[in-house]
Formats: sequence, C-alpha cells, structure tokens
Amino acid sequence: MAGPQRIHYQHPQAREKLAVALRQNFLKRYKSALSPVILLCIGTDRSTGDCLGPLIGSKLQQRELPIVVCGTLDEPVHAVNLQETLDNLNGRFEDPFILAIDACLGRTESVGYISIKDGPLSPGTGVNKSLPAAGNFHIIGIVNVGGFMEYLVLQNTRLSLVMSMADLIADSIEKCLRELPLAAVPPAKAEGGGDNASADARIIRNEALTY
Repeated sequence: MAGPQRIHYQHPQAREKLAVALRQNFLKRYKSALSPVILLCIGTDRSTGDCLGPLIGSKLQQRELPIVVCGTLDEPVHAVNLQETLDNLNGRFEDPFILAIDACLGRTESVGYISIKDGPLSPGTGVNKSLPAAGNFHIIGIVNVGGFMEYLVLQNTRLSLVMSMADLIADSIEKCLRELPLAAVPPAKAEGGGDNASADARIIRNEALTY
C-alpha cells in the first residue's frame, strides 16, 4: 500500500471500498491467528465531534464478531484512561493486534473523509495533547475544520455527520472481519494463577473516569 487510503463517507461505494481497503491492511499486517484483534475506539461521549470512536465501538459491540471491542459510549477510552487501557490490554493478551479508531479535525475540503493509515495512531495531536500512540494501523474520520479553538469546534460538530460516518465505518469493519479467517478471541493471560485466565474477554470493561 502506498500512503494512506481515504474515501468520502458520501461516496456511493464507500462501504465496499472501505471494507476492501481494511481487508488489504489486515492481510498485510495480521500475521498470527493467535493474536486477538482489538478494536480500540478512542473518544468521549461528552463531545459531539469526539464521539465517533465510541459510537463505532457501541455499534460493533452488539454484533457477533471474534474481536475485543474497547471504547463505547457507556465506557469510553479517552485521554484520562488511554494509557491504563493499553496497559490492561497488553497485560491480558499475548501480542494483541490493535486497530485504533479516532475522530480528527482537518482542512475544510477534507471534512467527511475517512482515512486508513499505516502504523500507530497518535491521538490528541489535533488538540495539542500528548497521548500514547496505539495501533498496528488506524482509521481516522475528519469530522470538522481544525486550526482554531479545536475544543469548541468538536463540541459544535454536527451529530448527523458523525452518526453517518460511524455507521459507515462500523459496517465496513464488520464486512471486512466476516471475510477474514479470524480465530475466536483467546482467553486472557493468567494473572498470578487467578480467575482472570477464564474470564470472558469479548469486551474489556473500563472503569468510569471523569473526563
């Protein structure tokens, strides 16, 4: 793959094209069926523009997929608990394969575009925050215009746009994953021989933290 792949959410074939691009990225990077696939959906439900990730997580949490979903509207993964969440994932699973998802701001002509990019996601850069990078590769959705008063811009982003992008991304991820030979989520690693080894690992539950 040469550079990032991107498509506008209103493109008539957006779902199919995004699913194909995701499949190509998985086939290129996902090397071991023993590695659990983690969907790390970053954002908060307290900001319209920044709820793209949690919306996607909530939608995929309800679908029968052999993945671990981290970050939902009920239990978001955000600036306060991102490092704790990553530590939890790395402590519970052997060599997790992480697809990170987040909203971002961009140029006027880029609003509505969804991009798939190589390597880890660096969340918070658009609002001048330094947060831990995460992901083997990542998806970003450009929800509004950046460059000035980013927090206010995120708060005043249209929910209609964010919902439409979340539906598209969730559907594309589901289509992609159903076409891949993924194994069931393996049990979490034992921690001191306790009961965690047999815990249901489909959904990681994050503690509710103030944001």
